[in-house]
Amino acid sequence: MSALPWLTLSTIIWLQAIAGTNTDFPAYSSELKSRLHITQFKLNNLAVASDAGKLLGWCAGLAAKRLPLWAVPAIGAALGAVGYGVQFLFFCRKITSLSYTQFFFLNVLNGNSICWLNVTGYRSVMRQFLRKDHGAVIALTTSYMGLTVNIYLALAQVIVGRKNAVSDKSVYLLLNAVTPAAVGLLVMPTVAAMREKPRDVKAGLVIMFAIAGVTGAYAVVDTMFPAVRSSSGIWPATVLLVMVAVVIVVPVWKVGEWVMGRGGEEERDGGDMEGGGKEEETAVEAVKEENVQEVWELVKRVNFWLYFMVYLCGATLGLVFGNNLGQISESRKVSDQTLLSIYSAFGFFGRLATAPLSAFSRSKNKISNTGAIAVLMVFMSVSFFLPLSSRNVCLFVSTAIIGLGSGAISSIAVSVSSELFGQENFSVNHNIVISNIPIGSFLFGSIAALIYDKGGAEGGRMDTLCFGMECYSKTFIIWGCICSFGTILSFLLYSRTRNYSFVSRRR
Repeated sequence: MSALPWLTLSTIIWLQAIAGTNTDFPAYSSELKSRLHITQFKLNNLAVASDAGKLLGWCAGLAAKRLPLWAVPAIGAALGAVGYGVQFLFFCRKITSLSYTQFFFLNVLNGNSICWLNVTGYRSVMRQFLRKDHGAVIALTTSYMGLTVNIYLALAQVIVGRKNAVSDKSVYLLLNAVTPAAVGLLVMPTVAAMREKPRDVKAGLVIMFAIAGVTGAYAVVDTMFPAVRSSSGIWPATVLLVMVAVVIVVPVWKVGEWVMGRGGEEERDGGDMEGGGKEEETAVEAVKEENVQEVWELVKRVNFWLYFMVYLCGATLGLVFGNNLGQISESRKVSDQTLLSIYSAFGFFGRLATAPLSAFSRSKNKISNTGAIAVLMVFMSVSFFLPLSSRNVCLFVSTAIIGLGSGAISSIAVSVSSELFGQENFSVNHNIVISNIPIGSFLFGSIAALIYDKGGAEGGRMDTLCFGMECYSKTFIIWGCICSFGTILSFLLYSRTRNYSFVSRRR
């Protein structure tokens, strides 16, 4: 049936939309800090632990080659259920004692669980759609990863009410444990039933991109009117969840075509899946044989280190900013849900807006990906200095720009890795590039934490809480300078790669 690939895509979109369980960490981080009686520095290390868990993502990739694909989301959901489930029981005082070290390793487990869900998304797209459509489909599905925080905030408000979602932070840990398992149950039968690859996907993708665009626009507009949202009960949250779910209209439409007898008009390629699988296994063996040599060749390139540093000072720094939104909002006495909603909504919109760059990266007339990153870095650099003003609107604008920029760079980076280093060992190369995330999470997060703890101690507080502009003013200056340095490197990278060809990559 022609609807099956679209049903698979719909469930993968839902999976990617809720996969980033670590992104709602700021929603409960302040409560966690109080319960564990730890400093901001130790709290930052818990965020680093989640990022470090992703370094073990190769386990998910290896398992996906050896196990049935439906087993991969099951394992990922199980890991998350254990990690977040134990933490939820601690928050609810069902477990009376949980040490900092235990919490740290549970966060490593939680971070690793995300990799299994993401691998499911990538592998499903590659198996269910033709190679020529991979760029557009992956760009669409990964865009929804930027909406994770908004979705979890909306689920919390719908389930326990807006007021309880603000006061009872344990609901986020419960949702992190349960939601991936629930969505995973929907994904498993669709990826297990994958058979034919549709040849003509233009109409279906246009509809899905349109739905994503409307969803992103609604999420952005919703964050601009917090007063209206707070007075409207759970309706804004309900509307967002419905808009995420509405991608199911495309497979329903395809079912209608099939029932009306027009499903046969769409050409299919049933043999391509098997052939693709054989090519994939051959490629895997080649990677195994040349892996060490390829890594050595990669790290010897100037462009690699330029790109590594640009990503570190851009997207990774934006991620660290997002991890600190709980304490930033607390110190400035603004709603953490408002800041998180702004960051997530604009992050989603940034990913979606740059999706065409990833989807059509082979076009001769396309905008340079490295040039786009350089422009985004300029705006991000300026935005880190905006919160130095005491006006909340400056903090909101800064959060929006940083969320949009980091989301967009994360989306573009997939294509940049392929363009700079080739597609032969793309997975290995890109994973090496994004290994900067735990490094940056520790370095940049530690800078903020040490300054924050010092501010709390100078204020005479025993709980190391810090309130006022001084808590993050020095941090914003340092982060702004780091991002500015990355901006200079991004223009240098652009100047070296704007006339790039595949032949020049190998030199």
